[in-house]
Amino acid sequence: MSSFDEEYEHKVAEARQRASAQGRGDVADYLTLRAANDAMRARAVEWLLGAFTSVAGEMNREGASLTLALTETYRFRVGHSTMVGPRLVLARGLRSLTVEAGWPRGPRDGIVRGGGLASALVGHFGNRKADEELLLLPFKDEPRWMVIEKTGARTDFFEDRVRVHINRLLI
Repeated sequence: MSSFDEEYEHKVAEARQRASAQGRGDVADYLTLRAANDAMRARAVEWLLGAFTSVAGEMNREGASLTLALTETYRFRVGHSTMVGPRLVLARGLRSLTVEAGWPRGPRDGIVRGGGLASALVGHFGNRKADEELLLLPFKDEPRWMVIEKTGARTDFFEDRVRVHINRLLI
């Protein structure tokens, strides 16, 4: 967990304690729900970046020569909103693949549109047609990453799609 995330969680916990002490059960309940959603978001973002890292590692063992760089706290735009989360860059020579995943942290950051918990962008430098926007949607106790297709349809994002993205980088 990054220092940004630790500080953020600490501030939310402080706000929840203040709300409880002031008899603001509604605010305390909201902050408890937000903390639970943030924990789900963090696990899903960790899975997404872990999938790309794992597949890149497998391909490197087969001679792909990919370099990986992780930025723990990164701000990126999705529509009119600002998401905050990690960014992973996989590179091979001049070509690169960037995975950004996060969610709005403050009121000024906006919202995750489409009823989502978080957003992610998978970007191919020099091949924008291969880019994908992902949306983390709640499903029972485990949320799922969905690809927002160009048509607006939503399809599940599984590890095989990670392989497709990394293979595009290698071509």
